[in-house]
Order: sequence, then C-alpha cells, then structure tokens
Amino acid sequence: MQLEEAVKIRIDYFMKKNNINSLWELYKATGVPKSTINSLLSENNTNNIPKLPTLLHICEGLNTNLKDFFDDPMFLDVEDITEDLND
Repeated sequence: MQLEEAVKIRIDYFMKKNNINSLWELYKATGVPKSTINSLLSENNTNNIPKLPTLLHICEGLNTNLKDFFDDPMFLDVEDITEDLND
C-alpha cells in the first residue's frame, strides 16, 4: 500500500469516528485550508502527502494525536511513491 493511500484511509476513519461527513466539516474542524484538504483527499491525486504540521492540525481537529493516527498495522508495510521517482 502506498503511504498516501494509508494516510487517506486513516483520515477517512477518523472523520467517520467523529461524525465529520464532508470536506467542509473537516475544514471547519481543523482550520486546514479547503484547497489543501481537497488536494490531499482527491481521488485523482495519488502523490500528495501532508506535511507534518498540516497532519498535526488535521489530527487535532479529528480529536486524535499523531501517535494514534499512525497506530495501525497498515503503516508497517507502506511504500513511498517518491522512492520510484528517484530511481
């Protein structure tokens, strides 16, 4: 699994857990610009991972922390798509 996909899955998981049903609600909860959220969660954009400060704001808005965000077995086998670009 690509790292970008794993991050999207976890954001989606925490959105559901917090009854956040739209990108607008996520924007309101996190303060992260709508364009950033839209770009991050876009189906068409597979090479977009948030910077840690942005992910921290998202986690805060989703009532979690970075440790709990990454505490999922899927992160044990993620691949970074940028590795392929550097070869």
